Amino acid sequence: MSNAERPIDRLGRPMHDLRISVTDRCNFRCTYCMPREVYGRDYAFLPRAELLTFEEIARLALLFTEHGVRKIRLTGGEPLLRRDLPALVRMLAALPGVEDITLTTNGALLARNAGALAEAGLDRVSVSLDSLDDATFARMNDVGFPVGAVLEGIAAAQAAGLTPIKVNMVVRRGINEADVLPMARFFRARGHILRLIEYMDVGHTNGWRMDDVVPAAEIIARIDADMALVALAPHYPGEVAHRWAYRDGGGEVGVIASVTQPFCGDCTRARLTADGQLYTCLFASAGHDLRALLRSGSTDAELSAAIAAVWRARDDRYSELRTQATISGRELPLIDPQRVEMSRIGG
Repeated sequence: MSNAERPIDRLGRPMHDLRISVTDRCNFRCTYCMPREVYGRDYAFLPRAELLTFEEIARLALLFTEHGVRKIRLTGGEPLLRRDLPALVRMLAALPGVEDITLTTNGALLARNAGALAEAGLDRVSVSLDSLDDATFARMNDVGFPVGAVLEGIAAAQAAGLTPIKVNMVVRRGINEADVLPMARFFRARGHILRLIEYMDVGHTNGWRMDDVVPAAEIIARIDADMALVALAPHYPGEVAHRWAYRDGGGEVGVIASVTQPFCGDCTRARLTADGQLYTCLFASAGHDLRALLRSGSTDAELSAAIAAVWRARDDRYSELRTQATISGRELPLIDPQRVEMSRIGG
């Protein structure tokens, strides 16, 4: 498929990134993603038979590359809970057109898997870590997991060459905003890129309130007052993070500000859930069932046409609408209060 034939959505956005969730399960119960009161012992996760096989994922990924996808990110849940994940990485790394394969993980299982992932062809990792303080981090992950074990995973990833490593920190008012500067100093000193993420209203189970959001401007001001920053241009159109360099040349930091500085207009990301639902927005309420097409005997041409049709019909801009409503003081007419949860769509 030529560049001219690649699908463009209703707002003029091409497809460039594919985020693939390989499982809806996680070994953490982070309060902003999988709160324990919802995802308790009796929660019904997807049965194995409903998950896409690695062969099915690779088949779909190839079709997405023909529509312009160049970057693939593996997510979850916690993707390292999916057995034999390096085998999938190896399949994806062999696809023509794929320029970058990354993994987002909570880091709990990274130390034992980093080498195999790198050998299979993984390029980079992003590791979620919300504080360097054990008490704060344990309160946020809600399973008592220690900071030191995540740092061991990061060190293993660095040793395996899965760099540059990005560390994702969700910042919540009254919980961990005091940890922004310690995190920035710590990871700057180690050559890793800290990504500070505004607390988002993904799904409907995390009790999101605007009052809990620490705006990106405030986050950057805190860091800049201690370590001077200068804005950087994005690597490519549609890049999620606003990037900042330390003026003394000591690396960079970024903010993901979908609440106060929405980037819907440049969004180039498609999302595939572990059970084969194609979502065109992180805040969507309904997906498009590619698994049914796969398992009913559809040809590659039919699958490709279905993917292109979904993308061409795409007009999502939830974050822009939410921000406009917040500024004007109006109630946001939510598309659906049952929006897909972060643990299914993978962020």
